[in-house]
Amino acid sequence: MSPAVERRALQVVVALACLVPLSVGGWSVARGPGFLGHPPVIPTDLDSHFRYISGIFFAVGIAFATCIPRIERKGPRFRLLGALVVAGGLSRIVSLVAVGAPSAGHLFGFAMELGAVPLLMLWQWSLEKRLRS
Repeated sequence: MSPAVERRALQVVVALACLVPLSVGGWSVARGPGFLGHPPVIPTDLDSHFRYISGIFFAVGIAFATCIPRIERKGPRFRLLGALVVAGGLSRIVSLVAVGAPSAGHLFGFAMELGAVPLLMLWQWSLEKRLRS
């Protein structure tokens, strides 16, 4: 595959992946835990924290989207954002051990965080490296 075609493929895949934090994060900020089919959270501090974390998730989606236009030159930002997502996925392991397996939607997130994102980081790094030489 030519570097130009590979670059475009990576851009498309990252754009599709950005739909997850943008849609889920946005809906979670707007609806709180109700987005997951849960009743309002009492105490309200938990609802506030849920929406705060959802806002960060949404912002990470925006930040990843800013990497798309010149993705081959956005390695440091892309890897930092990826590291944040992987850290969140590793934190889910603590929950998995402490309270058990989450719902299917959260298992999808877990797979994205510890599977897809690291693979995208490697793909971006590989493309960046080849285009520099």
